[in-house]
Amino acid sequence: MEANSRKVVSNQAGCHQDLDKIVLKHKQSKFLKPVAEHSIDAFEQIITAIQFHNLPVIFDACCGVGDSTRNLAKQNPNYFVVGVDKSDFRLSKNRQENPDNMILVRSDLNDFYRLAAQHNFKAEQHKIYFPNPWPKSNHIGRRWHGAPVFSDLVKLSENIEVRSNWRIYLEEFQIALNHYGLASQIVEFKVENPITPFEKKYSNSGQQIFQLKTV
Repeated sequence: MEANSRKVVSNQAGCHQDLDKIVLKHKQSKFLKPVAEHSIDAFEQIITAIQFHNLPVIFDACCGVGDSTRNLAKQNPNYFVVGVDKSDFRLSKNRQENPDNMILVRSDLNDFYRLAAQHNFKAEQHKIYFPNPWPKSNHIGRRWHGAPVFSDLVKLSENIEVRSNWRIYLEEFQIALNHYGLASQIVEFKVENPITPFEKKYSNSGQQIFQLKTV
């Protein structure tokens, strides 16, 4: 992944007009989709690893090939970093040697967040780097803040960081967080050492990266 990355193109000029209604609907309802057996196994694997290392946890959602997880583990040797992605194919591309203070696991995050909430599992930090923006207006329900599981996602940690090359995604995420009493700031993020392949790709293409962090 080098340069020449296309900018996000959307039929939304700003935040989705139904965002508040969607977030409140999910906040007041229960997500009833059955949890996959492999996600239960993955959750148990993660808990076992965390108990073994006995360190505070950084959770790296949608970690892809695991570069962000690996970089976070190297930068934070006193933390245990958990990288989760739904794709075996992406995780199988991880060919580098991993630090001891990390784990990469395949799981559907729609399942993981619910299991974490059910078991009162907490992370010190929650990273969501370059989630799929699903930029079409009618795909709002596929963005994390528009999904039924968002009410469980925010329970994982109050220390949330999201990066994206589409500012509207972060503005919507910020509004959704407000409904859960979580304040946040959005800033332009200067990339010095790209933490993910996407960050490198967007930066090399001259695109502005934006960062949301809870405060």
